[in-house]
Amino acid sequence: MKVEIWSDVVCPWCYVGKRNLEAALAEFPHADEVTVEWRSFELDASTPQQMDLSMDEVLQRKYGMSPDEATAANRQMTELAAKVGLEYHLDNVQIGNTFDAHRLIHLADTQGLGGAMKERLLAAYFTEGRSVSDPAELADLGVEVGLDRTRVDAVMAGDEFGAEVRADEAQAVELGCTGVPFFVVDGKFGIPGAQPPDVLLRLLNRVWDKSMEAAQG
Repeated sequence: MKVEIWSDVVCPWCYVGKRNLEAALAEFPHADEVTVEWRSFELDASTPQQMDLSMDEVLQRKYGMSPDEATAANRQMTELAAKVGLEYHLDNVQIGNTFDAHRLIHLADTQGLGGAMKERLLAAYFTEGRSVSDPAELADLGVEVGLDRTRVDAVMAGDEFGAEVRADEAQAVELGCTGVPFFVVDGKFGIPGAQPPDVLLRLLNRVWDKSMEAAQG
């Protein structure tokens, strides 16, 4: 069984959704037969490499929130993340373009490290306040999960894996994915949003049962 997840490394709901999927897989009796693949999705592809804005200011601009409303929204998100064991410091995030981060995940995936790279980038952004847009920072993070620095530097200096990122994003459009996280199981069953573990577990069991029925004729 294959689970594909379209998400962005600067999407607070995507990190929560990742934890929810992990909780669901922990209860799924066939988890050892599940392959998880991370697909690229940029929340805003027009974002410059670095932006001198706080998360509060982003919410104010994007959704027309007042300063108090933006602060409250980020506080609520931080509290929700804490419920699944995540430590968010949204006041310290470094906002910027994520295209290169997605290319890095694709590189890592060629070495079986896609999941580890995804986790490292999410933690770097939401917990540690590190940039996931700066090529030097991305290289450091890639090395931390086991990638060769020379190889990472070469990818960051060129356009390798850019086509793969764009292909993921084009597929998201075809699937009708307008927000993330977006989960697709076995290429047939899609579910949007950071669904609770029990909802994801029901989906996994349903798809598994259907595949078994099909296999039996």
